[in-house]
Amino acid sequence: MSMRVIQPGLLSLIQDGGRHGKHNIGLTTGGPMDGQAFAICNRLLGNEPGSTLIEISFGGLQLEAQVDTFVCITGAEIPLTINGQDAALWQSHRVRAGDVIALEFTTAGCRAYLGVVGGFDIPQSFGSSATVMREHIGGLNGEKLHSGDQLPCATVTEHRCKQLPLEHQPRYHDSVTVRVIPGYQQSHFSRLQQRRFFSSTYEVSDRCDRMGYRLEGPAIDCGISGILSEGICHGAIQIPADGQPIVLLNDRQTIGGYPKIGSALSLDTHALAQLRPGGKVFFTPISTHAAHNALHLANSYILRQPIRECPP
Repeated sequence: MSMRVIQPGLLSLIQDGGRHGKHNIGLTTGGPMDGQAFAICNRLLGNEPGSTLIEISFGGLQLEAQVDTFVCITGAEIPLTINGQDAALWQSHRVRAGDVIALEFTTAGCRAYLGVVGGFDIPQSFGSSATVMREHIGGLNGEKLHSGDQLPCATVTEHRCKQLPLEHQPRYHDSVTVRVIPGYQQSHFSRLQQRRFFSSTYEVSDRCDRMGYRLEGPAIDCGISGILSEGICHGAIQIPADGQPIVLLNDRQTIGGYPKIGSALSLDTHALAQLRPGGKVFFTPISTHAAHNALHLANSYILRQPIRECPP
């Protein structure tokens, strides 16, 4: 009982809530790049938080249901059909064995999430099913999905279809403002360099991936050229020798030796991860206290989203 992959698309990966607490053995976190869309997909399906879904980058995924269940797709704007009939995003849909679920290519944003009721039953590796291709762990043999792959899932015949009302669905744009929590190395950047960083417009490079988003714009100079390697948090903004910022994301290395001007608020890395190459990025400082408040409010908002039952 499973979903069979007909076409895997450009990059489709098995992801759950992430592999936490393993940096001490050199394993990174993985997990969904857009945690908000991932969380709402699981909520619409009535799943436990962090249940295993598919993260689809740019689209092109086609699946054949070999089991009766319900599916939901959230995230980037992407044409969805079930047996050739248009279907809505941000809503759960009944599918039966033999049905074909097809996603074309994204028209806004670049990452979408597809889940089934109960989540996909993928064996865990180091406590998580999250795929990290660089480390070759998680998912199906540590790889992206391929044609013919089987994704085990349960038969489900009873489920009340839910939807997120249109007015509450996220909108994806070609620019984002990223709030930055200053780090202890900020003092190594002169006031002029800090002002340049926070007042400039950066563009997403075509060298962006799940490890990090490389940006292009005014170069930032640091008073130190390198530091002893140390642990790297999600959202850390490294300034390498060429002065072009790199925002490190889910599949980042666990240690590194470039200076860091601060760390991007995780809420904003979710939006950043929906930007395509060429998208614009602006930075603004935020205090630790304000960052904590923003995270608490966002978590509360996800839990209070006005989920509604679909009309008959």
